[in-house]
Amino acid sequence: MSSYIFVFIGGGLGSICRYGISRLMAGYESVFPWATLLANVLACIVLGFLMSLVAKNSLSDTLKFLFMVGFCGGFSTFSTFSSETYKLVAEGDYLYALSNV
Repeated sequence: MSSYIFVFIGGGLGSICRYGISRLMAGYESVFPWATLLANVLACIVLGFLMSLVAKNSLSDTLKFLFMVGFCGGFSTFSTFSSETYKLVAEGDYLYALSNV
């Protein structure tokens, strides 16, 4: 049961960080969804680093649930990526949509 709590806490922290990035980048006018790309790239980097710790048996199960499942899951966002890509296609910005993918 405690794994759910750690996923919950990590997911909340990751979502707050993703929201913070989108707010920080809100002032930049661009058709391309840079904030989502940045959040997803950073989440991949963090997850890759954590995977290297798992390979060395240097990460407890608690930290796996907190950071890998929770934080990285909340920080990265496939649904926003999909929605923004769909919006780019719907608006005829095919090159941006392809670049996003």
